[in-house]
Amino acid sequence: MNIDGELKVFEGLPAAVAGVGKDVVNEAMIRHWCEAMGDAHPAYPGVAPPTMLQAWTMGGLSGHTARSEAQDELFALLDGAGFTSVVATDCEQEYLRDLRPGDSITFDAVIESVSERKTTKLGTGHFVTTRMDVRADGELAGTHRFRILKYAPAEKKEKGEKKPAGQRPRPVVNRDNAGFWEGVSEHRLLIQRCGGCGTLRFPWLPGCNACGSQEWDTVEASGAGTVYSYVVMHHPPFPAFDPPYAVGLIELSEGVRMVSNVVGVDADKVRIGMPVRLEFLRVDPELELPVFRGSDG
Repeated sequence: MNIDGELKVFEGLPAAVAGVGKDVVNEAMIRHWCEAMGDAHPAYPGVAPPTMLQAWTMGGLSGHTARSEAQDELFALLDGAGFTSVVATDCEQEYLRDLRPGDSITFDAVIESVSERKTTKLGTGHFVTTRMDVRADGELAGTHRFRILKYAPAEKKEKGEKKPAGQRPRPVVNRDNAGFWEGVSEHRLLIQRCGGCGTLRFPWLPGCNACGSQEWDTVEASGAGTVYSYVVMHHPPFPAFDPPYAVGLIELSEGVRMVSNVVGVDADKVRIGMPVRLEFLRVDPELELPVFRGSDG
């Protein structure tokens, strides 16, 4: 069923009208967010981290009464055409002012665009983009664009069918992180250390987020760490990867955290707090990556 023409009429219609945040901006939520993200910036909780913009508009399990009939009708049309699965693809945020404890949040949202039919590795469907304008005490504070794919799942391949080989995406190497990748080529995991206040930081940055100094040197990580958090990737499938696989946020013994694969154990055996050890994995003739080997013992 081709519904492309019917979908375009939804562009520009409201997705949410006169929404009201269930909580004012408050220090407790800011603190929980920062603890979860490992963000100890001294400005918080005096202001909210900008990336919390959407958090103040969420309706939780009970939802919001601001949701529009147009959005419900759009999703019903997509469901009726067989596009019953959904996956979030990306979001964009623009920040215009800080959110501070005590601010009252209101918002409106619009269905900004509905794409033509697209075919992806997950299946065929339509990308739906909504734009939400978030206000604090009536003043525009930021804009949140959220894009999903409503799709009909592709047919699964038969068991035993050979997967095509693929090449891992190449890391972006620039003047700010070239030293890190030089270290990897020597089987050394290097952490930046601020020349002003001595704070260790990762990933590599041109300046210190604690004191602002642009002077730095490096220390070599011991390679010991623990799994601070993790996800198990099942979709989307990509020729260079073999899902399911675990992507961990690893807390190194030096105190900084980095994202990498957890190897050596089944993905469903990875656990928060699991001890891991650095090793270097050659994924193809031109690329070697730092990964962490776990143990389920």
